[in-house]
Amino acid sequence: MAYTSLADLIDRHGERQLIGLTDRGDVATDMIDTDVVDAALADTDALINGHLAAKYQLPLSTVDPLIRDLAKAIAIYKLHVYEPNGKIVQDYKDALVTLRDIARGVVQLRADGVAPATTGGGGAQVTDRERPMTEDSLKGFI
Repeated sequence: MAYTSLADLIDRHGERQLIGLTDRGDVATDMIDTDVVDAALADTDALINGHLAAKYQLPLSTVDPLIRDLAKAIAIYKLHVYEPNGKIVQDYKDALVTLRDIARGVVQLRADGVAPATTGGGGAQVTDRERPMTEDSLKGFI
């Protein structure tokens, strides 16, 4: 499931910026290269899924607005070949921090996906050594 789209990126950053980031051919076409955008969106989805898989069953049936916002910040960062401006870098870093918080359970999503089943091994387990003084070893003293 795609967490954001080309239309979302155009709404947030404008068509002119996306043309500047994606029109990388030898001959300028003055058009958005959708193959470049699709690659960035696939990378973005993989990064987000890697973090969400720790707490949520994938794919999510609905995309939480927070995830959509994080995906926009990550995708625009990934579209840059050269150093992006400070705001884009900071938005990307903030998105990664938020994804880590989601993976740790600090931030919870309103997602229809079910949390992955646990193994049940979360309880305490005690292993005791063999007792040296038993009724058999103390025969005659008891």
